[in-house]
Amino acid sequence: MSTHEPADGTDSQAAAPEAGHSELDRRSYERLSVDEEFSDFYRKTIRGLTGFLVNQGASLPEAADIAQETMIQAYRSWSGLRTPRAWVHTVASRAYIRRVTEVREEPADPLPEPTSRLIRPDAAAEWEAHHDALQWVKALPPRQRQVLAWTISEFTPTEIAEQLGLTPEAVRASLKKARRAIAENITHGEEEQ
Repeated sequence: MSTHEPADGTDSQAAAPEAGHSELDRRSYERLSVDEEFSDFYRKTIRGLTGFLVNQGASLPEAADIAQETMIQAYRSWSGLRTPRAWVHTVASRAYIRRVTEVREEPADPLPEPTSRLIRPDAAAEWEAHHDALQWVKALPPRQRQVLAWTISEFTPTEIAEQLGLTPEAVRASLKKARRAIAENITHGEEEQ
């Protein structure tokens, strides 16, 4: 018998708290690892996701709000997400469509200035000024605008079709029509100048 082990067998009881403590350390380490992984994903994705929603027709404040809500959902579901980038784009797109189609009440009092740290009050006009093509994107039919937004966010027609429940051919056709309409608007705009 070792000089460090008590004769009455209490050493197994003494080891139990250490095992529990190391389990707690392991879970803390795993949580920290997940948090770091999600934080990295968030930083790389949030701006593009917001732009994706603006390209579908959302205002910048509305897009930032939907993107933030989507990221909260992604964090809560993080361990079960196989393709997180596609997942957040799908969830955000569906959230935007729900907002567009819901009936809204008109507020009786003026709305307060936005306080979000994601956007500044003057950011919408500044963002639109840097994206001249946005006026032509907003003029597209909703499906073409949606497919174009997914394409701008670097998804392939096959990936888009999978996320939207369409065929890849339908996605390519909508994309072709969108590109043609924007090209015609650009040509028409240049001729008028």
